[in-house]
Amino acid sequence: IIAALLLMAMLFQFGLEQRAPEIGTLFALGFTPGQVRKLLLWEGVALAFIGGVIGMVGGIYFAKTMLHGLTTIWRDAVSATALNFHVTGQALVIGVFASVVVSTITIWLALRKFVKRSPRELLVGEIQADQSNGQSLKSKVIGGVTLVAGLALVGWAVAAGETQNAGIFFGAGALVLIAGLSFVSTWLVKMERQAPASLEVQKHAELELRAPFTTLALAVRGCARRRKRSLATVAMLACGSFLIVSIGVFRLDANRDATQKTSGTGGFALLGETTLPVVNDLNSASGRDFFALNEQDLNGVKVVSFRVRAGDEASCLNLNRAQKPRLLGVQSESLEGRFAFAKLVDRGFEEKPWETLKGFYPKYDQPLATNEVAAIGDANSIQWAMGKKVGDTIDYVDERGQPFKVRIVGAVANSILQGQLIIDEAEFVKCFPGESGYRMFLIDAPSNAVSQVSAKLSRAMQDVGLELTPTAVRLNQFNAVQNTYLGTFQVLGGLGLLLGSVGLGIVVLRNVLERRSELAVLLAVGFPRQQVQRLLLVENGALLLAGLFIGVIAAGVAVFPALLSPAAQLPVGSLALTLGAILLNGSLWTWVATRFAVRGDLLAALRNE
Repeated sequence: IIAALLLMAMLFQFGLEQRAPEIGTLFALGFTPGQVRKLLLWEGVALAFIGGVIGMVGGIYFAKTMLHGLTTIWRDAVSATALNFHVTGQALVIGVFASVVVSTITIWLALRKFVKRSPRELLVGEIQADQSNGQSLKSKVIGGVTLVAGLALVGWAVAAGETQNAGIFFGAGALVLIAGLSFVSTWLVKMERQAPASLEVQKHAELELRAPFTTLALAVRGCARRRKRSLATVAMLACGSFLIVSIGVFRLDANRDATQKTSGTGGFALLGETTLPVVNDLNSASGRDFFALNEQDLNGVKVVSFRVRAGDEASCLNLNRAQKPRLLGVQSESLEGRFAFAKLVDRGFEEKPWETLKGFYPKYDQPLATNEVAAIGDANSIQWAMGKKVGDTIDYVDERGQPFKVRIVGAVANSILQGQLIIDEAEFVKCFPGESGYRMFLIDAPSNAVSQVSAKLSRAMQDVGLELTPTAVRLNQFNAVQNTYLGTFQVLGGLGLLLGSVGLGIVVLRNVLERRSELAVLLAVGFPRQQVQRLLLVENGALLLAGLFIGVIAAGVAVFPALLSPAAQLPVGSLALTLGAILLNGSLWTWVATRFAVRGDLLAALRNE
């Protein structure tokens, strides 16, 4: 939205500059600045209304396309939930009205200073850039304050243990983004003051250049010729790249590091669930003999068994709020060293986090009460499906009808344990003695024998209804929800970046058309046409690189929690590919605009001057 508004403001400003003689004539005939402003503002409002109606129609088809994607290529994100397109007249009216209001404010800001210019300047049609007096200090102050505020917000979040609060870090990233744009504004003001606005002015001004007169120096200083245009272009590119890069880091892939014990799979190869309870220990010889399994069948295989108390589905595949999630009972020592923890109530257990299920916390200021049971769950399930946080409690009733509380004492980062809470097996038996045997299993098997182990277990335990699923497949089913939401946001970020790239091309084209006489001077004094084109490419390439750099740095701050997460999976390859595509896209628009602008007889423009 910001990118679209910036592009609209630039295009409206270009239209005003083209109509400068007309506006100057109105002033000369006695129209007041207020009357001219009102006239032009109503023109802009009419155009904004037409654009809002067109956008409303486009929005309807965009929504239908997204819903179609959720029922086809993104089907895993919504499971069996039925999605139907629904639109109301009220929603459409609100959308059009909101877009017109925001557009009107943007147009008014563009008009505010333009109508204050003198009639002579408008009649001649030579619209000079606004003076930068005081802008440098103002930009420095804004940049310094927002940068300090952003870094302070990050520091506070880390110190307070709020590293999982993505909102705080996205706010800090936005502040860093504003700071970067402020510093770019300061740099442009500095360049503007060091060199004249154009070569034509330089011919009549006695000014000593403070830097060597090279093609690169001339190109970089050209960025300051129309300072606000350059800043708007950088801002559009920075906003788009910020959104795309920051969201891309949060994409999840269970296949990456799936065999690592600290990954979301816990290093387990298979997850199994049975219809009937299994009372035998599958790690013992007697338990395997009961199902006619020999040592060779399960060589190198270790099974972690869970007792199960049915409850609400609390994974991201359930769109409803879980009131009483499913409970699993396990011997905590069997999971030691498995999974990565996002948060614990007592940092003294960081080396052996699963011992927190025992219920003794020497550094925790809220020890468990007599009717409380310690539990560990998946961080995403705790926050989103249950609406809780580490330290909160959930009310349950045991088999004897006695109420008790389950206190969440730890959160595992993005794991296959989504949808349930895990308590110590001894506490489970105490609360639910009628739940005999085990009905869920995590199976650790050699990577080269997973399929054979799966086939043998499925055949041997078919009477108890064993269903085995590769842990990476199960985790990818959970990840599909988050990845789908991220994908939809990246589509919007891509639209913003597309607007930024188009804006860069328009700025290049406009600037070059305004400077045709200046470029003709360069040709007349001996500059080859290819060098003039290269000069323009370098000049606008600097804006492209500045926008990408600021967006990436701000995105780095926004994704800091993901980098701090124990289960962090930084997709370096995909991010590099994304940034490369962004750079290529912007370079293509710049090259096309430059080629179009410098074609033809530039010397004719010099003769016209």
